[in-house]
Amino acid sequence: MASLFTDRRGRFSWIRSLTLLVLVAPGTQLFVQWMTGDLGGRPIREFTHGTGDWTIYFLLASLAVTPFRAVLDWQFLTALRRRIGVAAACYAGLHVLLYVIDQKFNPVVVITEIALRFYLTVGFVVFLGLLALAITSTDAWVSKLGRRWKTLHKLTYPLAALGLFHYFIQSKADVTAAVFVAGLYLWEMLWRLLPRRLRLPWWPLPVLAVAASVSTAMVEAAWYGLATKIDPLMVLQANLEPQYGLRPAVLVLGAGLVVSAWALVVRVRIRTQMRRKVAA
Repeated sequence: MASLFTDRRGRFSWIRSLTLLVLVAPGTQLFVQWMTGDLGGRPIREFTHGTGDWTIYFLLASLAVTPFRAVLDWQFLTALRRRIGVAAACYAGLHVLLYVIDQKFNPVVVITEIALRFYLTVGFVVFLGLLALAITSTDAWVSKLGRRWKTLHKLTYPLAALGLFHYFIQSKADVTAAVFVAGLYLWEMLWRLLPRRLRLPWWPLPVLAVAASVSTAMVEAAWYGLATKIDPLMVLQANLEPQYGLRPAVLVLGAGLVVSAWALVVRVRIRTQMRRKVAA
């Protein structure tokens, strides 16, 4: 049975150990910054926001396992998906706990705020969903639920969307980071919408990168148009103006093209190895 540092055969696993360190590192850094007074005048609030951000990042990382395993031939990711998802749930739990601390452990205030503030309600729903998925992530629950386990854990998709919505609202005026992360989520979801025969070849990936980039630009324009009344056409045009820097849509396009190029290299390497085996 696998543990924190070993694989299912009980052998020490470097990849599992390194992944654990990566998952723990952001929380550790935030805690150290809190203790040393490097989180500004409202450290608890900054700590809370930081854990919320990493909840989203790790949640999307868990969703990236399936496409990356397929297009980049990274089979080792399968063994890491659960712990990344559980890490997202742990950061979500810490996020809620820090919010309760910030409210001085006043249950009336906490319950009232969650009930009356829409973005807090959304965030709390995401936390409850991730908690349920984390609890049922063990081998025992997989065996107990059978086919229903996969159905249950497909809730990750809408939970990620709700988490991003919470992230957008929490970001207030500047949603640049939220838009970029949303673009990555769109890439992951668009890949899943591809027919199965188009998920493994590398050549649909550049098209997917363009589609995710365009979708990201539209999400950004729609958000600013609805939330701040800024002309959506001006937001869309900003993606074509160098003086505004690299917009989220451009970064999503770049990330998608990098994955496309990487997948091409992997496919060439696999074909070369197969030819060598046949020749041998």
